[in-house]
Amino acid sequence: MLGPVETRSVSPVFVGRADELATLNDALGRAGAAEPQALLLGGEAGVGKTRLVEEFATAAAGRGAVVAVGGCVEIGADGLPFAPFSTALRALRDALPEEFAAAAAGQEEELARLLPDLGEVAAGRHDEQGLARLFELTARLLERVAAERTVVLALEDLHWADASTRHLLAYLFRTLRAGRLLVLATYRSDDIHRRHPLRPLLAELDRLRTVRRIELARFTREEAGRQIAGILAAEPDPAQVDEIYERSDGNAFFIEELAVAACEGNRTGLTDSLRDLLLVRVEALPESAQRVARIVAEGGSTVEYPLIAAVAQLTEDDLIEALRAAVGANILTVTPAGDGYRFRHSLVREAVADDLLPGERSRLSRRYAEALEADPALVPADARVMRLASYWYHAHDAAKALPAVLAAGVVARRRHAYTEQLGLLERAMELWDGAPEEVRSALRPVDYAEGCPPCGTDPATTPLRYLDLMAEAAVAGRLGGERERALKITKRALRLLEEEQDPLRAAWFWVQRSRLVQAQGRGDGWQELATAQDLVRGLPPSEVHAEVLAVAANWSMQHRPGPEALAAAERAVEYARMVGARETELHALLTLGGLTVESGDPEAGLTQMRQVLRDTRAEGVHHVAGRAYVNLPSALQSVGRDREAVPLLREGVDFCRRYGLLDSGAWAWGNLSDALYSLGQWREAAEAAAHATGVGHSAKPRAAGALRLAHLALARGDLAEAGRQLAAARAWYGTHDSRPQQSLPLARIALGIAAAEGRTTDARAALLPVLDAGFPPGTHRHGWPLLLAAATAEADARTLPAARPGRTETLDRLAAAVRTLTTGVPLWRAYGQWTRAELLRAAGRDTVDTWSPVVAGFECLERPYDLARVRHRLAGALLAEGGDGERDRAVELLRLAAAVAAHLEARPLADAVARLAQRARLTLAGASGQAPASADPAAALGLTSRERDVLGLVAAGRTNRQIAEELFISPKTASVHVSNILGKLGVSGRGEAAAVAHRLGLFVAGTLTAETPG
Repeated sequence: MLGPVETRSVSPVFVGRADELATLNDALGRAGAAEPQALLLGGEAGVGKTRLVEEFATAAAGRGAVVAVGGCVEIGADGLPFAPFSTALRALRDALPEEFAAAAAGQEEELARLLPDLGEVAAGRHDEQGLARLFELTARLLERVAAERTVVLALEDLHWADASTRHLLAYLFRTLRAGRLLVLATYRSDDIHRRHPLRPLLAELDRLRTVRRIELARFTREEAGRQIAGILAAEPDPAQVDEIYERSDGNAFFIEELAVAACEGNRTGLTDSLRDLLLVRVEALPESAQRVARIVAEGGSTVEYPLIAAVAQLTEDDLIEALRAAVGANILTVTPAGDGYRFRHSLVREAVADDLLPGERSRLSRRYAEALEADPALVPADARVMRLASYWYHAHDAAKALPAVLAAGVVARRRHAYTEQLGLLERAMELWDGAPEEVRSALRPVDYAEGCPPCGTDPATTPLRYLDLMAEAAVAGRLGGERERALKITKRALRLLEEEQDPLRAAWFWVQRSRLVQAQGRGDGWQELATAQDLVRGLPPSEVHAEVLAVAANWSMQHRPGPEALAAAERAVEYARMVGARETELHALLTLGGLTVESGDPEAGLTQMRQVLRDTRAEGVHHVAGRAYVNLPSALQSVGRDREAVPLLREGVDFCRRYGLLDSGAWAWGNLSDALYSLGQWREAAEAAAHATGVGHSAKPRAAGALRLAHLALARGDLAEAGRQLAAARAWYGTHDSRPQQSLPLARIALGIAAAEGRTTDARAALLPVLDAGFPPGTHRHGWPLLLAAATAEADARTLPAARPGRTETLDRLAAAVRTLTTGVPLWRAYGQWTRAELLRAAGRDTVDTWSPVVAGFECLERPYDLARVRHRLAGALLAEGGDGERDRAVELLRLAAAVAAHLEARPLADAVARLAQRARLTLAGASGQAPASADPAAALGLTSRERDVLGLVAAGRTNRQIAEELFISPKTASVHVSNILGKLGVSGRGEAAAVAHRLGLFVAGTLTAETPG
């Protein structure tokens, strides 16, 4: 390596950029105050992004911050996935070893995918949450490291970033909420053409209010003059400044090159080509130095000195002299670690590389590959496989490139860099036909393809097939989010399999298509699964057979639970045990337990699910444990054991956070919201639902969170918010994969909003498609709340003329649906009684005897809101029957209901209780927390409180007899009140009185027709 070498072309003066530095320093101050910052720095090549970052990094370090810099590798997908993060994390670990070790404790096996120095990566099959898990653990690592010390994470040259790096950066920008952390990423704006992969990311980040974007402009003439003066160490001639500024157009790097060329006497010899400008000083070097520059240009962004020596094949003295000349001319520079060389600016490297002849490039790549193959220690161990694959591929040697590219694909898979793995596998498929048969026959699936289970062959002895590559690529595409590419691969594979008798492999590809179709919103995936089941039917047990049955059982549990799903789950468990597919067995056991609970044997099913949770935790199968933390509490909730589910869900949320299981964590938050809602802890329920919408990686758990927020808003009377959240839930769920656990709650909320707004026809429109579809076995958990909401809406609209058309048919269909749902546990028995009671109220035939057993049923359950609602109903029935004893009992029931409504801020219930008490002239002493009555606009018209009640019923279209029934007065008294109202309003009829009332805003829309909260 070289000692100090004098260079002169870098300007010693940092020019301009005051506004940009101020923005960066402001962000640093905010980060120091524990407000994480995210910034994007863009600008054309050579405009000065790196110099600005260097100046800022120096200033930040001077203020006590730890600065970790990582650069993207110019050869993109050929480089090590997550390369800038690996470099930056290594620097961070070196700077803060104790803090880093504490932050990474317990997660070293996962984080080793980013920083191999931490040890071996975690073993086990890959799953859909693997990448998200790695991203979440990385975010938490950075937050913990930056808990006490300000950390600046600078990632340069994002335009060269691999897809995995881009995805991780986007995740960090979206989710960082804690720590003294500043993340800064730079990119070349002039490279971002319409199809550049960075363009969608920039558009996404522009929509985030937490991300600041800085565009670095070219220098002004005054700034260019100052830069030239710094380079020349003297005040330049104004004419010279004008000429350089005009030719450089204010680009800092070109200003420097032109200034140095002028200083060295080459001014008149320069051409107008910028490429020639960049090459002029390279061509002025000695021939040996030019040769070394060409070697380094083809080697990558950074090339290690021993590797340069092996490829150049010069004597050590000659090599040192050549490097000294290149460094002295500021063409090359020593790497920060002092172990290699890189071009001072990538523009020069690109110009030198572009100047190479095609044969020259492949020859240099071959020499790099041969040198690295002969001595793997020439490059760092974590980059070796990727570099070798790139060199052999660009050497156009299929025989050598195929195994090297496949080995690189394995490395990418281990790092969860699935998009890069897919690209490498596509290269392998491109190379396949060109590789000699003896090379292909020596390859084994056990070494390169773990995506598809063995299909009747031994992967350790059977040669690798082209279909094995396709299977591995399909999985990589699915896990990496490249689902369109994966769908095309599965389609091609199934076409090839039409010519072969390989039902197991075909079935496996159909399962992949099912998953991809569902993920892309193209359908529910059942047709593909049915095809897979037909292919394996009658075949001996195998891993593929077990997987097909397990996936089909899980699909059925979510879409069509019942005996067939239960039988499929039992067969999946049996087959998985036979062939030793433990992970498939655990998944199938969990599905079987849930289906057993739904089939009417809750204790057996819950016992089985608890055992799965214990086993998965003990065996370290974290992603299945995450699913168990969702499904087991959900099963407890389905039988009314919410209190038991809550601590398990909180434990599950912590577990999922610890292991980065984002989707499982989001589902757990959603289920926790449900449980807390049932238990009357609505503020905590709202917080949990908000977490569900924010932490999920996929759309569906976010949709479930939005749906719970809609439910809470509806119960609190905020119909606008309920509508917004319902729309969000529908958008996230999509329209191509409807499941009862989604469609029934969606219909319930839509019906509830319509009923609360007095839109009876729309409420029925939300209900009827569900009634047409029916309620399959196992859907009672979501069916009962929907039928209750529908029956309640019909009862509330009983006396409205607009609700009469279609009323009888709707009630008959509701009654028929009620008879189909199971009531196997106390919770659903109580819901069944309640729904039947509402149907009787809709027919005007409910009595105290109707509601008393409903109240008794809910008094045994921990559901305070539901209990308050049925107490309100019983109070109404007691008041309708009359008698002092009934009134006293009604007062107590209403007082209890009002207290719950006030505590939960359930305004519709509070209003309903207050109206009933007002009509019956009751005083609810002791009903704490009720909001004070708002000013009554009717008072200005001289209306008494009773006349206001009557006017409200007149406006709703009630007759005198109906008014009398509702207000517990005689029809004659009601008639007198109506006459007095007409006189005070100065109108001649009931219709005009109603119009005056609405015009003056005496009644809030919906309060006259929506008697009961949904």
